[in-house]
Amino acid sequence: MKLQDTLSNKEQELDISKKVKIYLCGVTVYDESHIGHARTIIVFDVLRRYLEDKGIEIEFIQNFTDVDDKIINRAQAENTTAEAISTTYIENYFKDFDGLNVEHATNYPRATEHIEDIIQFIEKLIKKQIAYVSKNGVYFAVSKFPEYGKLSKKKIEELQSGARIEVDEAKNNPLDFAVWKFSDTKPVWESPWGQGRPGWHIECSAMSVKYLGENFDIHGGGRDLIFPHHENEIAQSESCTGAQFAKIWMHVGMVTIDGEKMSKSVGNIKSIKHVLGNWGPNIIRLFCLSGHYSKPIDYSEELLKENFTKWRQAETCYYELIHANSQNNENILPVISKLTSEFNDALEDDFNTHLALSAFFQLVKETNRLAAEEKLGMKDAEIIKPEFQRMLKILGLNIPEMTLEKKQEIDNIIESREKFRKEKQFEEADKIRDKLNEMNVELIDHKGKTIWMKKESIKAEN
Repeated sequence: MKLQDTLSNKEQELDISKKVKIYLCGVTVYDESHIGHARTIIVFDVLRRYLEDKGIEIEFIQNFTDVDDKIINRAQAENTTAEAISTTYIENYFKDFDGLNVEHATNYPRATEHIEDIIQFIEKLIKKQIAYVSKNGVYFAVSKFPEYGKLSKKKIEELQSGARIEVDEAKNNPLDFAVWKFSDTKPVWESPWGQGRPGWHIECSAMSVKYLGENFDIHGGGRDLIFPHHENEIAQSESCTGAQFAKIWMHVGMVTIDGEKMSKSVGNIKSIKHVLGNWGPNIIRLFCLSGHYSKPIDYSEELLKENFTKWRQAETCYYELIHANSQNNENILPVISKLTSEFNDALEDDFNTHLALSAFFQLVKETNRLAAEEKLGMKDAEIIKPEFQRMLKILGLNIPEMTLEKKQEIDNIIESREKFRKEKQFEEADKIRDKLNEMNVELIDHKGKTIWMKKESIKAEN
């Protein structure tokens, strides 16, 4: 597998001969997670699922930033504690992402649980004279890391006139950033330099090195984290350890709304809770995977409707497969083998989920075509179904498995309806049809037979 590395600006080969270690920057837990967070986390969820499908062991770490000025400000505004705010939004995070069918990480470290690790990390930087104590806190000296700017491709002079630098007369250099902030506002911890809390960037450096070692395979996050967060992580981590930090830096493009960046001031943020409630997990996942991960993607009702139509075709495919009972045999194996290769090749070539989805929907289309032409036999279905389900699993899409008992129950209901229709008891037949509608069961007429499918209930459809 080759992945585009932001640092080298080239595709790098991922070493899959051993356990693959991934660190993903998670959310700052002061508010609800939104569709932008969903895209980044879904992309990494599918990457992990694909590697695990290949039999590769994955150690996947995703942190929670649970100490931050935004959390403290929210707590003060709501007259509560920072811990209460972060606990609430961590709980909501799991509700949202479990709802999106995202597999749990190997570990979810929280900054507040690793204060001692962070302090030890800062002590090493001070000992090496790469960090210094000032009246406001402990700062990383950017001038001591000559390669500063290598990830974002920003030049020092350009950065010094940039607007994102925190003005602080206690710094030796305007570019220096805080690794420990002195403070009396809770939450605070004791440190060798004074009471306070860690800076944002040092949290991820300390936790990633603790769980994955000094040099691991992939460090990921949204493109908005390249500077300053990931730039600062590289500087302090490589200064501390003397080793290369992450082998591959993988960044996911932003989600825009009608071409605009999501922002509270504009009021265009789409929370996961909102989109899940309207569209359900499968359509949201299809949307998040529909473009190349590194490029921006625009959230629109039209694109969601397109994915909704495609999802209905995938559901039809599943039910055509489980209802296939003829002896026809179209020798489908060469076509399925070709689509399997296209799906795998797309993901191994810089994780092109757009092309992988094209292969998946081509498999769906081919299955539905054979069914419509009365050519889908049992043997073909036995060949198609495992690959269809493998692709579904890797993409994190979910059609609830129809048990033989449940299938038989619905078959019996439909047989009763057919019997009433033959006996011209149309009122009774209509009652059964209404019952099927309530169960989201739709009938599909074929020449000589009627089959059924159980559709996912989607609020936006109504």
